[in-house]
Amino acid sequence: MTLIDSRPGIHAAYRALTERTGVFVDADLAVTRLGPPLRTELAHWFPADQVEEAVTTYRALYVEHAITPAVPTKGAIEALAAVRELGLRVVVVTSKLGRLAALHLEHLGLVADELAGDLFAEGKATALTEHGVRWYVGDHVADMVAARTAGVPGIGVATGPCSPDELRDAGAAYVLDDLTGLPPLLRRFSVGREPAA
Repeated sequence: MTLIDSRPGIHAAYRALTERTGVFVDADLAVTRLGPPLRTELAHWFPADQVEEAVTTYRALYVEHAITPAVPTKGAIEALAAVRELGLRVVVVTSKLGRLAALHLEHLGLVADELAGDLFAEGKATALTEHGVRWYVGDHVADMVAARTAGVPGIGVATGPCSPDELRDAGAAYVLDDLTGLPPLLRRFSVGREPAA
C-alpha cells in the first residue's frame, strides 16, 4: 500500500484460497491488515500444522489472481519520477515475496533499482543498510521500526493499515497523507532545508 494498492488482487487470492482449501479466510478483514508476513495472516485461519501448505497454495494462486488487479497508489508514479529527477535510486524493500513484488512492478511499469523481499520490521533494516538507503517510505508501523533500526528517517504514508498517529508513535520523522506529498519533501531535503516534522 505504499507504491501499489494490491488489496483487490489479494482479496481475490484469499477467496480463491478459501475455495481451494475449504478453509474460510475473511478476505474483507485480511486486506485491512496488510503488512506483516503472509504466515502471520494465515495463522489466524489455518491450524499451525497447515500454515506452510496454505502459504504455498496461496502463493500459487497469487500469480493468477492478484497481479493484474493491482494499481499504483495515489502519487506513486510521480514520486518515483521525482526520486529519479533528483539523481537518487529507488530501492523497494517489502514483506511480499520478492518474485511476486517484481511481477507487480513489471505489470505496472514501476522500475526499482533494487528489490529486497520477504522482510519485515527489523528484518528490513539489513536491506536498507546494505543498499545505502537515506530515507525509508512506508505505510506500516513496522516500516518505521525498520527505518529506526537502520538509522534513517522514516517517512510514513497513511495509505495503508496504520493511521498517521500510529506512524508518528512508531517513530516516523514525517507523515504524508499519500505519495503526492513526497516530491516536495524530497526537493526540500535536496536543497538542505530540513522540513519540519
